Amino acid sequence: MKAIFRPLTLPDPTSLGLLLLRLLVGVAMMMHGWSKIQSPFGWMGPDAPVPGFLQGLAALAEFGGGLAWVLGLVMPLASLGVAITMAVAVYFHAGVKGDPFIGPSGSYELASVYCVIALLFILTGPGRYALDDKIFRREP
Repeated sequence: MKAIFRPLTLPDPTSLGLLLLRLLVGVAMMMHGWSKIQSPFGWMGPDAPVPGFLQGLAALAEFGGGLAWVLGLVMPLASLGVAITMAVAVYFHAGVKGDPFIGPSGSYELASVYCVIALLFILTGPGRYALDDKIFRREP
């Protein structure tokens, strides 16, 4: 299990950049998920095309994933949850609703950005300044 969560050994400047990115997008993701986590199984309303269970997973991915990004904790798992949630959001906005990439009343730009950031974290890990590094680091 440690091998899954063990971050790559990255140079200090790269780890610092990842820390700043994690803090910024983690807090932003938590803010997006805050209202959803208040009513996790019904935040889309009574006529939602998505079952309550999946709404709950999305709420958890956004709020919990954002918190995990801030802490740098279980980053592969948290990032996978965010990536899947944002990929569904992109599909819903672009494919189902036909929203433009950037638009005044609906778009899939932000979900696309979060999805790519989640993929970045899956590929690179959280960097050295993260709880994953402290907990799952290889002993010298």
